Amino acid sequence: MAAIRTQKEIRQRAPIWLGVLLLTNLVIMAVDARDSASRQRLLRVWVQALVSPAQNLTAGATGASANLVRQIINFHSTANENERLKKDLATAELDLRNARQAVADNERLKGLLNLKEQTGYDPVPARVIARDSSIWFNTITINRGSSSGIALNMPVVTAGGIVGRVIALSPWTAQVMMITDEKAAAGAIVGQLGGSGALGSVRGLGDSGLIEMRYVSGLERVDVGDYILTTGQDGIYPPGLSVGEVVQVKRGTATQPHQILVKPGAKLDQLEEVAVLLYHAPQRPAPEQTLPNVDKVKK
Repeated sequence: MAAIRTQKEIRQRAPIWLGVLLLTNLVIMAVDARDSASRQRLLRVWVQALVSPAQNLTAGATGASANLVRQIINFHSTANENERLKKDLATAELDLRNARQAVADNERLKGLLNLKEQTGYDPVPARVIARDSSIWFNTITINRGSSSGIALNMPVVTAGGIVGRVIALSPWTAQVMMITDEKAAAGAIVGQLGGSGALGSVRGLGDSGLIEMRYVSGLERVDVGDYILTTGQDGIYPPGLSVGEVVQVKRGTATQPHQILVKPGAKLDQLEEVAVLLYHAPQRPAPEQTLPNVDKVKK
């Protein structure tokens, strides 16, 4: 019974085993099969053909990711380079401004130091440290005072012209009334001393920033653009200093003087450095206390 049952099972399982053997043979043949042209195993070719789409997708994603990473790195590097260039440009612009300012300061100081050769009087350079804005900057404060040899009524000038006169002092500072102040005045002439008869005086006009020249005879020729110089007759400013330039003339007559407006030569609204001239006006002889035809009483 067992033998019959075993043969029956063998007959039933024979097709299965046959199928397994055939499949195994096919596998062995497939593994060993080669392409006649390239001599490559066909199984390897089939497997590569099946996985190649996935490989292509993976390679594409990897390449895109790598390109994205490179772009991010390049962008970051470019941003850093731009930031560095901006800082370098800002530094260069600051250096250029400082150099220009240094040149301008040197020119101003050179002009102030040359005042000794131009005027014959020792200048004391000073820096403007304060302005009185209540009356259009008509007074300024400088950082030099009596300890530097400065005295009341000494003239304050720049290379461009007169600024004003000292009206108050401390050991280390001085207050200067500018020539544009309504209370400021100076003897002046149109043109060169000794070469012109257009004598008069200048007086400030307050907040207009201009100076008025008065008492110039209507018979004298005065034109816009003429230069005004000090005469020294006021006892404050030495002769020959620049006051400014004529900007407007209303012609006078034989009986009426010209009406003349003058723009100051010194840039009074941009003052940073000035110079105080150590100038003392010559003493005028005291007038005689007796009449010329009256004998003096002998003591």
